[in-house]
Amino acid sequence: MYYAGTANVIIMIMGKAWVFGDDVDTDVIIPGKYLRTKDARLWAEHAMEGLDPQFACQVQKGDVIVAGRNFGSGSSREQAPRALKGAGVAVVVARSFARIFYRNAINVGLALIEADVPCQKGEIVQVDIAEGSVRVGDKVYQGTRLPDFLREILEDGGLVAHRRRQKGLA
Repeated sequence: MYYAGTANVIIMIMGKAWVFGDDVDTDVIIPGKYLRTKDARLWAEHAMEGLDPQFACQVQKGDVIVAGRNFGSGSSREQAPRALKGAGVAVVVARSFARIFYRNAINVGLALIEADVPCQKGEIVQVDIAEGSVRVGDKVYQGTRLPDFLREILEDGGLVAHRRRQKGLA
């Protein structure tokens, strides 16, 4: 993950791709049996277990999930984006997101880009958060650029940190 200036302003994310299909729901992102705890480390250790049992032990900080339509469907559990972020995922690129997952991800500081990006597992993906673009090899795919107010929340590290900064508490 790259930063510019002294603030935590995310400009570019570059990492290895983890590729998933359509309709990845919150039950496979973090299975319900791990929700009896508030231990975010445990959630991270079991992220994506429902689709790839090896994901959590192989994902590296800064890696990128690339998925199809309706990523994050299912329940409104905030633990799903927290599990991905805790596991090291820097950004999720998907053709579309379930609305509640989209907002929960922004609220916890997990970057998202809506874009239709064909790639293979392990390819290096470069995501320009400010522009909403994704590069895979020599091809660039234009996604939906985050509105400025959502990007500000994301750049502050999530909604709670953003509100603290607005109130001069951070």
